[in-house]
Amino acid sequence: MRDNSTSGAAVGFLLGLIDSGDAERIRRRIGLPAEERLPEAHDTTSFWSWTRTAVPSSVLLWVLEEDDPELNEWVWRHVSADNAMLRAIARGVPFGPTAKGPLTIGRSVRREDEPPVPEDFTRFGLVGALREGTSMQAARTAASMVLERSDWQAVTEADRDRPLPGYARWALAIRPDCPPALRAQFGTHRKFTHRVEQAGVLDGPADYATAWGPASHVLNMLSTGQLLFPTRLGEAEDALRPLVRDHLADREDAWAVLAQLIDTFQGNAAELVVTAGAIA
Repeated sequence: MRDNSTSGAAVGFLLGLIDSGDAERIRRRIGLPAEERLPEAHDTTSFWSWTRTAVPSSVLLWVLEEDDPELNEWVWRHVSADNAMLRAIARGVPFGPTAKGPLTIGRSVRREDEPPVPEDFTRFGLVGALREGTSMQAARTAASMVLERSDWQAVTEADRDRPLPGYARWALAIRPDCPPALRAQFGTHRKFTHRVEQAGVLDGPADYATAWGPASHVLNMLSTGQLLFPTRLGEAEDALRPLVRDHLADREDAWAVLAQLIDTFQGNAAELVVTAGAIA
């Protein structure tokens, strides 16, 4: 394995799913550096690198669900953040399931830097703007104004009364925070759900951990999950732990193979674990 922080963190995340004594022994035997301390939210060097790494939009949603103003500042800077996320952060909109009231806005986030309010929204209101969209770009711009839970409820009721145009439905469906019931209301055809997933909308961290790739990218992102999205990280750990137990366990030879494969393996993490175990 190349001795670099990305692959080391990725292997380290999987080692964290087995007994700590076995993990330390395997680290020494395969030449993996000692486990590094997670950066703090004010560690600009580490977080600036994270903001330059493209991720599925659902990953940013899991960070926003922490309702932490400092973490929101980093999502604000992230290359994968869309206008809806930027608008919500600038307005202090909470994403957590139990949050109430507006959040404190981070020092680097300024309301005047919020994406411009679309003209159609000013003229026709939220639902009217969605119905006026005659292109995907116009629909996505209108959809970026759906922020509060009450907005989603209004959209749900409007679509139930008279189906929204196709562009609007698509623009709303690929929002990672679109309520699952509304997305199902838009359509459940296999091609539709496949396109939603291609847009980076995932069922949850378990889906991300086992079905998204390449494995090294996913595992490296999960290695920062205790800091970025601790509330949801356990779902990913629970999905991978049985695979690690069944195919790697405390076998040094299997972990050595995994460490050699991880930098170039193009499949997902589940496939990586099974492949390393089989080869060993």
